[in-house]
Amino acid sequence: MSDDNQPVKCHVQDEIAWVSFNRPDKRNAMNPALNRCMMEVLDELEYRDDVGVLVLKGEGTAWSAGMDLKEYFRETEALGLRGIRQSQREAYGWWRRLRWFQKTTIAMVNGWCFGGGFAPLYACDLAICADDAKFGLSEINWGILPGGGATKVVTDLLSMRDAMYYTLTGEMMDGQTAARLRLVNESVPADQLETRVTQLANTLLEKNWVILKAAKDGVRRVNEMTYDNAEDYLVRAQEAANFHDKTQGRKEGIKQFIDDKTFKPGLGTYDKTRNS
Repeated sequence: MSDDNQPVKCHVQDEIAWVSFNRPDKRNAMNPALNRCMMEVLDELEYRDDVGVLVLKGEGTAWSAGMDLKEYFRETEALGLRGIRQSQREAYGWWRRLRWFQKTTIAMVNGWCFGGGFAPLYACDLAICADDAKFGLSEINWGILPGGGATKVVTDLLSMRDAMYYTLTGEMMDGQTAARLRLVNESVPADQLETRVTQLANTLLEKNWVILKAAKDGVRRVNEMTYDNAEDYLVRAQEAANFHDKTQGRKEGIKQFIDDKTFKPGLGTYDKTRNS
């Protein structure tokens, strides 16, 4: 997976999988080969015991400039509707896979993030960017809609006025603006980006991964539910998590808090290495 000649690079270190778009000469624009490779990488990583967090980043000066216009549009359109639908399935497929990935995911946006790049940005659970990163929906400038989920992303993450503004003007925003508008969680100086992402990943690694998965799915699911439906869903989600968590984390966490008095939930997490 770490082959420099592949459109996706990956290495695992200290339970963090560092996955990179690897087409720096194309500003990491996504083409069919990259989309297929990304699905293979996600297949490989999802259930590995030595992976707790996945970080998605870009090689070179960009995170992803969106879809490769020549390969994604010209070459696939030349194959007719069958080619178009296949390329869509390959792109949308790994974005959807990432959105519901078993492990917690972080987008580490080091440079350009345009158009179709908004879909994997949204698919990641958390996003940290560099102050000098650039975000934009440029589709309006060349006569198409921001598709591939990009319009859905900005309407979910931005206010209606901001979503409308950036969709209709095609203007760019920098990392600090993206953080202020909540497109990302946080923006930091470029030379601090990897350090901050590593720190965040290590915070997540302290948590119970079964509960992290249930919690992140809960946030995405209940956003589209009524309050009553959300209550019912989360009760069932907790019951399912209790069944799947073979470490009995809920029982151990409560014991350490109430009986042992070894931690305070508002100030930290329970010790996963202990088990009653």
